[in-house]
Formats: sequence, structure tokens, C-alpha cells
Amino acid sequence: MNTMSTKVLTAHIPIPLAEQVDQIAARLERSRGWIVKQALSAWVGQEEERRRLTLEAMADVDAGHVVNHLDVKAWADSLGTEAPLPVPH
Repeated sequence: MNTMSTKVLTAHIPIPLAEQVDQIAARLERSRGWIVKQALSAWVGQEEERRRLTLEAMADVDAGHVVNHLDVKAWADSLGTEAPLPVPH
């Protein structure tokens, strides 16, 4: 059997949110702890992806891979007109 070390985390959760967790746990026939682990795991993954994308974007800026603001504004203003501009590069 694969056993993983665990650590107990404690957090104060607003009652309405805790009730939603309990409802989901009941509907899925899972424990409250299982629901919280799934949610926390998904959030941590999302935050890690956000950080990766931010660092990637910052590297692009540092390398000079940017689009002029006025070009973007002109393109956006042209959307919905009879002659939209091409996407700026």
C-alpha cells in the first residue's frame, strides 16, 4: 500500500462555505476532508500555473517581446466596425 505522510492544517471557514462543503461531501458520498483536499489541490495547481505564466510573461517583456499600447488600443477600437484592423504583433 502506498502511504503518504500527512500534516493537519486548521483554518477558520465561514459557516456558509463549510455547509457547502458538507453538502458536496454528502452528494458525492465522500468525506469533508476528501473534498477539502481536492479543492486545495486544485487551487494550488492553479496558483502554480498562474506563477509560471507570470514568470513567462515577465521574461517576454525583459526580452522586448511586447506590443505597443496604442497599436492594441487602435485594434480594439476597430473591432465591431466595418474595417477591423489586423491583430497587432
